[in-house]
Amino acid sequence: MRKLKNSELDRLSVEDFKEVKKTPLIIILDNIRSLNNIGSVFRTSDAFLIEKIYLCGITATPPHKDIHKTALGSTETVAWEYVEDTLTLIHKLKAENIKVIAVEQAENAMMLDQFTPKKNTRYALVFGNEVKGVAQDVVSASDVVLEIPQFGTKHSLNISVSCGVVVWDLFSKLQAI
Repeated sequence: MRKLKNSELDRLSVEDFKEVKKTPLIIILDNIRSLNNIGSVFRTSDAFLIEKIYLCGITATPPHKDIHKTALGSTETVAWEYVEDTLTLIHKLKAENIKVIAVEQAENAMMLDQFTPKKNTRYALVFGNEVKGVAQDVVSASDVVLEIPQFGTKHSLNISVSCGVVVWDLFSKLQAI
């Protein structure tokens, strides 16, 4: 088995990326403090053709060298917008018939492996602060709370890892519909 060269990866150009049909997923970063986590979420969003990222509260915005370091140019491909208040954004998206999913450990949360997305439905995934998680008012306003099943001693994943797990899972399920 031979590793592929970058030239063999059939990458989209920036222009082609902006024109290609997107996955009906939006990512909301609720007060993320790590610039590297923000950059990693941009990179994951590029990989799975995410529709848009909303950066909320204290979440930093591009351009920034530490975001760029992990984003590797994906801040130029993935649509993004800064919104100060996450809860206001949630209400706006719900009014547009977008289903809001908080990714959090909460009472009555649905395990990710048990969730089946619906065809012709757009979803917004909310990922929270590295210490405090998704704000309670945002969890309460969400349509669904999804939890990533974990079986070790920590029951905690880095936000960029959580984003990768959830986005891959929903991307895979949406492709199968």
